[in-house]
Amino acid sequence: MAQVSDVIVLGAGIVGIATGIYLLRRGRSVTLIDKNEPGHETSFGNAGIIQREGVRPHAFPRDLHMLMQVGLHLSTAARYEPLALPRLAPALLRYWWASSPESYRKVVQSYAPLIGRSIITHADLMADAGPEAEALVSKSGWLLAFRSEKGLRHEAEKALGDQAFGISHKVVEWPELKQMEPSLIGGLAGAIHWTDPWTVRDPGALVSQYFALFQRLGGTFVEGAANGLTEANGGWTTLVNGATVSGKQAVVALGPWAPEVLDRLGYRLPLFVKRGYHMHYGTEGNATLNKLVLDAEVGYALAPMARGIRLTTGAEFAMRDAAPSPIQLGKAERAAKELFPLGERRDPQPWKGARPCTPDMMPIIGKAPRHEGLYVGVGHAHHGFTLGPATGELLAQAMTGEATAIDIKPFGMERFLRG
Repeated sequence: MAQVSDVIVLGAGIVGIATGIYLLRRGRSVTLIDKNEPGHETSFGNAGIIQREGVRPHAFPRDLHMLMQVGLHLSTAARYEPLALPRLAPALLRYWWASSPESYRKVVQSYAPLIGRSIITHADLMADAGPEAEALVSKSGWLLAFRSEKGLRHEAEKALGDQAFGISHKVVEWPELKQMEPSLIGGLAGAIHWTDPWTVRDPGALVSQYFALFQRLGGTFVEGAANGLTEANGGWTTLVNGATVSGKQAVVALGPWAPEVLDRLGYRLPLFVKRGYHMHYGTEGNATLNKLVLDAEVGYALAPMARGIRLTTGAEFAMRDAAPSPIQLGKAERAAKELFPLGERRDPQPWKGARPCTPDMMPIIGKAPRHEGLYVGVGHAHHGFTLGPATGELLAQAMTGEATAIDIKPFGMERFLRG
């Protein structure tokens, strides 16, 4: 039997779920489709920060020292799979170009208003999702830690400039940092305490709470792999497990799997992935971690989570479905034990995910220009968990003819299309 609704949403990560919620609130019927349990891909495995401070997306390194570190496989923050480079090279070259000082300034100016919606929209969904969702959140910020005095002072200077975007911070020297986090062993000059962001002790659980809200509002979930999208009778259809699912409008929110649908429709976008890993640990003795700590000059984060201390790695440039590599996690684990008494591993194997990225570091949000009723929300890179609700809000506004909360033209797909 065919499933018919106003909107079909492909992808039940945080972007797809949030889009469905905001559409349901506007009186649209919504069918959400995913081959896996909602919120159990990229939305599940992140460091759990709602990064209100993240107005500066991760730029491609342009200093020679960092490039040499990555090129010689000495870096913990980033590594690459040599066999993948020929296929990744065109997108990475555009990424490098967009990271030039002048281009990057323009990116930050466009990106800052979007990040500005992050906590506003998460708070909105949490309020509706209920106390179990709000109980997962800490509102005391996180720590960007530095091993060198030079690194700390350089970041402190940058942080002063970010006050123009309404972002608060405090520079914490080592003695005060040790008071805040008594279990840190040492080896740090201090940290930037970003005080505005929120952190979540179980990102997957929060997305599950949002999904429960989607269902309470009347949304329908269909589990199965959608077989592309086809225009039909002024709307869109797909096949899931042999059954037809159709809607007047469609949203592609498939993260790193979006090209499997968009390529067939003629939208060959320069998307690539940055893969990442996480592992949970116990602690030695009675060690505790109160706030997320990111070891900035090495390139990994330690986050207090419901399951233990979650170590998340930096970026791995590889093909999306390539076999996992233990190299980056191993390096990060050794570095982390220099600063904090990590105990035993608690997961049978590392979790691996793929962050969907664009060369200009900005997501694609809005209408597909060559088709009526087709909308896209992909390419959020390191900020998918942060920006999922904001993207859902903006897509729902655009799809129902409302004025969007911010200007979404800078995030349009047109910037990557010719003709």
